[in-house]
Amino acid sequence: MAVILHIETATSNCSVSLSDGERVLATIELNEGYTHAENLHPFIEQLFKKTNLKPEHLNAVALSAGPGSYTGIRIGTSAAKGFCYALNIPLIAINTLQILSAGAVKLIAEKDVILCPMLDARRMEVYTAAYNDQLFETKKTEAKIVDENSVKEFRPDKITYYFGDGMPKCKTLLQTHSGAKFLDNIVPSSSNMLNLALTKYKAKQFEDIAYFEPLYLKEYFFKTKQ
Repeated sequence: MAVILHIETATSNCSVSLSDGERVLATIELNEGYTHAENLHPFIEQLFKKTNLKPEHLNAVALSAGPGSYTGIRIGTSAAKGFCYALNIPLIAINTLQILSAGAVKLIAEKDVILCPMLDARRMEVYTAAYNDQLFETKKTEAKIVDENSVKEFRPDKITYYFGDGMPKCKTLLQTHSGAKFLDNIVPSSSNMLNLALTKYKAKQFEDIAYFEPLYLKEYFFKTKQ
């Protein structure tokens, strides 16, 4: 079975997990502001002690690759690459919005719904995408300014769940849509990365460690507007 270290630092939640096969062995996380620089490596060290594992046992590292906080993503990426280089193991990158959706779908009883994660990108802008209840992407990841005009694009013909730290500021506009539902206090957690990471691991969908760049998105978004 594959032993995988999961790292989530794309938002204010500093979260790490260790998994073995289809089982999460342990998770350590703290959602109290952006404390990744101080806590990430100590949390990882605590994980190994808690599970009686060592870095040499790792078969891969899974990284929440953005979008999200530029600094948080950079810190997580540096740590993930460090482990992969030192141990000569593969890097698995997972979209942060998909991880967020993996946590939300556990709370939803209905089938055939749309999941619309939203991460705060400041002001009335959010990082968003859309997934079905099998976590397959149905609308690509983008940075979107939500206003009275753009909110018209959020009118699917199915029940749609909105969640993430960017959702509250858009709720007033979105709740006028029939079928709109909202989930509070959903944050991306490394504990929800397992199935996504394992699928990629089995398919050998690995990143080129030397050339891998996270999905900063905001930087790219501004460049396209220049």
